[in-house]
Amino acid sequence: MSAINLDLKDYILEGELLNIFKYPSPVLKKVADPVTDFNDDLKLLVKNMLFTMYKAPGIGLAAPQVGLSHRLFVLDVEFQREEIHNPDGDCEIRLSHFKPRVFINPIISDLEGEIIHEEGCLSVPGVYEDVKRAEKITINYQDLDGKSHKMEAEEMLAICLQHENDHLDGVVFLERLSLIKKNLLTKKYLKKKKRG
Repeated sequence: MSAINLDLKDYILEGELLNIFKYPSPVLKKVADPVTDFNDDLKLLVKNMLFTMYKAPGIGLAAPQVGLSHRLFVLDVEFQREEIHNPDGDCEIRLSHFKPRVFINPIISDLEGEIIHEEGCLSVPGVYEDVKRAEKITINYQDLDGKSHKMEAEEMLAICLQHENDHLDGVVFLERLSLIKKNLLTKKYLKKKKRG
């Protein structure tokens, strides 16, 4: 399991806050293109995506969610977010225990078992629903230097990998629900989005 070898504080203290595209934006419905250039632009994009993900806060963010149709996502299922209430009544957010990961041109295989877990999405804010996923998976992917890796994942990490990988195929988690539930939640979400 490879973490990114850049200074972690860069993701928290420095970086450009990217715009997160909301459902039903067309870029979220498009199948993303493979990444072919492993260069400084890619590193900068990953840095900004991690910065945006932590600030949101979320545990995963795919390139299509920031308007780029690239087969790439970042995630961190281990970082902790704590609200510290100061004596003067102010609230400070502290993040810790970072383990950022980047997955480029991922391919998921060897799906085993079944797990149901509540999911949310930065592109569908305010909507949470139980989604059925494989409990254990294998993922082949490239890192920032284009090197190939293979890893097995289960439970929360497997869920997050499947959720983010769906974004690369133009699928948001609402589409994993029954038709009735999907239509109901989509209608409710779009109504709320229009109002607010």
